[in-house]
Amino acid sequence: MNPSLRPASPRDQEFLFQLYASTRLPEIAALGWNLAQQEAFLRMQFNAQQSWYDTAYAGAEHGIVIVDAKPVGRLLVQHGAEATILVDISLIPEYRGRGLGTILMGNLLNDCRNSGLPVRLQVLKTNPAQRLYERVGFRRTSEDQLYFQMEWRPQAAPANQAG
Repeated sequence: MNPSLRPASPRDQEFLFQLYASTRLPEIAALGWNLAQQEAFLRMQFNAQQSWYDTAYAGAEHGIVIVDAKPVGRLLVQHGAEATILVDISLIPEYRGRGLGTILMGNLLNDCRNSGLPVRLQVLKTNPAQRLYERVGFRRTSEDQLYFQMEWRPQAAPANQAG
């Protein structure tokens, strides 16, 4: 698999909504709502998330992950003076668990290793992606009721861990 990134554009909004919905459907389906109710709720939540990202991470690089000329995910990264923040990494269901996340994380961590900056993120405690983050060298720094805050430091990570 050889992923590439291209900048997100307004034409990606429906793809991004479908991607977001794919990450939330299992929990929403359990509520017993009909499809119209599920979609309305998910669109409201998606729009709120997009507004928050636009406000809190105004200068973030928003990339669409491409494999074989097809959009398969997103990578949203905020580069700061003291750290890089991994805001969001999401893949469509067919591409989860196939090593693509490891490749994308490896590329990001290699870039940050070169800059000497740590990478920080937060992840839902129930999100299976925690295992990926720990595997590539992230360590938990704190937590709240819903999230673990994690950090990867270039000086603490072996050179081959992210590649």
